[in-house]
Amino acid sequence: MSHHFDTPTAREDPRINVCDFYLFQGAPDATVMALTVNSDAGLSAPDTFRDESLYAFRFDTDGDAREEVTFKVRFAAPTHADGDEHRHVQRYEIRRAMGKDARKGAAGALVVAGETGTVAEADGIKAFAGLAPDPFAGDAAALGLFRAAIMKEGRFAAEAWQNRKNFFANRNVTAIVLELPSHLIGHGRVNAWATASLYGHAPEVQVSRWGLPLITNVFIPDENVREIYNRTGPEDDLKNLASHIAEFSEKVSGLAGATTHPVEYAKRVAGRLCPIVLPYELGTDAGFDFASFNGRGLADDVMDVMLTLLINRALADGVAPDRNRIRKDFPYFGPAYAAAEQSGLVPARRPAPPAADN
Repeated sequence: MSHHFDTPTAREDPRINVCDFYLFQGAPDATVMALTVNSDAGLSAPDTFRDESLYAFRFDTDGDAREEVTFKVRFAAPTHADGDEHRHVQRYEIRRAMGKDARKGAAGALVVAGETGTVAEADGIKAFAGLAPDPFAGDAAALGLFRAAIMKEGRFAAEAWQNRKNFFANRNVTAIVLELPSHLIGHGRVNAWATASLYGHAPEVQVSRWGLPLITNVFIPDENVREIYNRTGPEDDLKNLASHIAEFSEKVSGLAGATTHPVEYAKRVAGRLCPIVLPYELGTDAGFDFASFNGRGLADDVMDVMLTLLINRALADGVAPDRNRIRKDFPYFGPAYAAAEQSGLVPARRPAPPAADN
């Protein structure tokens, strides 16, 4: 998994668990940003967004690991769709904030508003929020066995990756997708990340962050450190996280016998990953691979990239995103998997009611 179920907070309320983040070129001179929450939506997670929360796409435009431009998304409480008591809809607003407003709070200029399940458009901006197929692919069972062998047995278990099953096949998420003129973000290279925060009667509290794929589930095995990651910003990553990432990379690459200097290799890995942000050259073809990180497309097979980086040896889990569920036009996510397509699919975890809003 990317950041699916990565902390107790995420497991308690999947609506505020940022599972994945995508950033790529859309129409000419336009950039697409998308985040997903609710891993396994409709089966073991809700298919709605938390209304007393704030979802955000954050952009560092000057290289200081702090956001200068943020697109903030807030949802109203769910209501029943007309004539369908089993389907919920939510109104939402997306605001663009700059300067000090980019960092905290819900302030910002309204750029588009809409209702879940439909595409909203305003002044060359398009937005979609709702149920969508999960484009992430990964062998979660293999990753679990691999991590257990490292942490409990002190061995490199290459055989774990022969399972070759995509745990996320035919599962849905809820997605927020925004396409807008690139100049509303900035120019040239930007560094981006996505967050979810509790935001209601109490002060804003960030509870989930996505900066690069699989940072928590591959590079940070300690859940206490994962919580530090999720509740802080990238400006603190070198101080808070670099040593933990280096320590784990040193251990795994050493056990794999993939480098004669695991300490030095691990330092380079931590230096490459921290601060934990997704770099992207606006207006270029996105691609996330071992050679370079430049945004991320829906079809990028990030599990193989991050495992190879951790170990310093090519390693693949043998599964890939379902390209048949990716569209060439907005909202780029194809139709959600229907009940018939999910027949026999075991829920990812035991369903639990959503946590009460603060």
